[in-house]
Amino acid sequence: MRPTTLGLPGPGALDMALRLQSIRADPLSFLQEVQQRYGDHVAFPAPGPPVLLLNAPEDIRRVLQEHSRSWTKHTVQYQTLARVTGPGLLASAQSDWLSRRRIAGPAFHHERVDAMAATMREAAGDLLPTWGRPISGVAGERTIEVDVEAMATDVTLRVVGRALFGYDLSSVGERLTRATAAAAELIVALARAVIPVPAAVPTPLNRRLRAATQELDQVCRQLIADRRRAGGDEPDLLGQLLAAGLTDRAVRDELVTMVVAGHETVATALMWTLLLLARHPEAQQRLRRELAALRPAHGSATGGLPAAALLRALPWTRAVIDESLRLYPPAWVMSRRARSADLVAGRHVPPGTLAIVSPWLVHRTSPSWEAPEAFRPERFLGTGTSARADYLPFGLGPRLCIGRDMALLELVVLLTELLREHTVSMRPGSGLPGRDAFITVRPHGGLRLRFTSAAPGEAAT
Repeated sequence: MRPTTLGLPGPGALDMALRLQSIRADPLSFLQEVQQRYGDHVAFPAPGPPVLLLNAPEDIRRVLQEHSRSWTKHTVQYQTLARVTGPGLLASAQSDWLSRRRIAGPAFHHERVDAMAATMREAAGDLLPTWGRPISGVAGERTIEVDVEAMATDVTLRVVGRALFGYDLSSVGERLTRATAAAAELIVALARAVIPVPAAVPTPLNRRLRAATQELDQVCRQLIADRRRAGGDEPDLLGQLLAAGLTDRAVRDELVTMVVAGHETVATALMWTLLLLARHPEAQQRLRRELAALRPAHGSATGGLPAAALLRALPWTRAVIDESLRLYPPAWVMSRRARSADLVAGRHVPPGTLAIVSPWLVHRTSPSWEAPEAFRPERFLGTGTSARADYLPFGLGPRLCIGRDMALLELVVLLTELLREHTVSMRPGSGLPGRDAFITVRPHGGLRLRFTSAAPGEAAT
C-alpha cells in the first residue's frame, strides 16, 4: 500500500497531512499551488494505484475523449454523488450509461431545445419584481436589491420542471430547493471525509443525507405518478424515459440527476455572469446594445429565433457567457479511474490509476489563455469552444454534458430578460466575493446585486 508516483513530482505525505484542513477548506487554491510548484503532471502520495492530477490538454483529451472507454467514473466523487442521484447519466460508472443517454437524447435535440425558449422566457418574466427589494436612490431611478442566489436557484428549477418534466415545480419548489441544497452540502462533506463511512452506518451525516434523498424521492414519485395517470406521449425527458419502459427507480435516478445537477450548474453560471457584468460596466453596456439592436429586427430581445440562430445573432452575449464559464466553471473537478493500462503523461499507468482533471485549473493555466485571470469576453469572438481540451465547462468526449445546448440557451434567455430593461451593479462597498467549491463553485456567502431600471430610450446606451 505504498504510494505509486510513477516518478512524477508531487507533495509528500507529511505535507499533505499537515495541510489537510486547508485543502478541504479551499481545494481550488491547493490545486493552483501544486500546479505552480510541480507542473502539469502531479502525483499525490495516496496508497495503492497512482493518483494523478492531469493539467496538460493532451492528457486531458486522452483520458476524457480518445481513450474514454479505458477510463470510468468508478471514483469516490461519483460514487458519493450516486448516493443521491443513483446511477443516473452524470454519476453512472456502469456500462449501460450509453443506452440511457440514447434514451434521453431526443429530449435535448435542437428542435426540443428551440421549443424550450418560450418556457425559459416565461419563467424569467417576473423574476426582478418577485425577488427585488426596493431601495432609496437617486431621484428618478428605480433600483432594487436582489438576492441573486435565491433568484437563480428558483428560476433554473422552474425551467427544469417545465422544460424537461412538463411540470410546474413552484408548488414543491421550496422543498426541492431545501433538499438539493442539503444534498449538495452533504455530498461534499462525505467525499472529503478522511475515512469513508458506509451508507448503512447511522452517522449524523448519513441520516441527514438520507432525509434529503427521501424528500427528492417523494417529489419524483409524484411527478412519475402524475404523468402515468395523465398518459399521453410527451416528447420531454420524462416522456422519453417512461416510453422506453424504464423502471420507476431508473426514471427517478434521471429526474434527480437533472434536479441536482441540471439546475445547480446553470444557477451558478448565471450568478457569476451577472457578477462579472456588474463589475465590468463596459461589457454590460455592449451586451445591452446588442440586445437592443436585435429587438427591432425580431420584435423582442430574443424573438422567435431558433436557439442556434439566436446564439449567432448575439455574439457578444455568447462571448460573455463563454468567458464567465471559463473563469468560473460550475463543475470545478472531474475524475476517472483506469479500467486498463494506458499511457498518460509519458508514463505507463496501471489499472486502477485515478486521474483528476480540474476545469478551474486548466482554464487558468493553459498557455492558450492570455491573462487568464482577466475577464475578456472578446477572446471568444469568432472562435469556437467545441472539443477544446483547454476549455471544459461541460466536460469533453462521449460524456460531455447532455444538457449543454439547453444550458447555453437558458443563460442567453435569462440574461436577456434580466438586462434588456435594467442595468446590474454592485452594492456600494462590496467587492469580488470568495468562492466555495461544493458540487459547483458558488460565491461565498451568497450574492446580492442591484438592478436599476433603464429610463425610456436608454436601452441601447
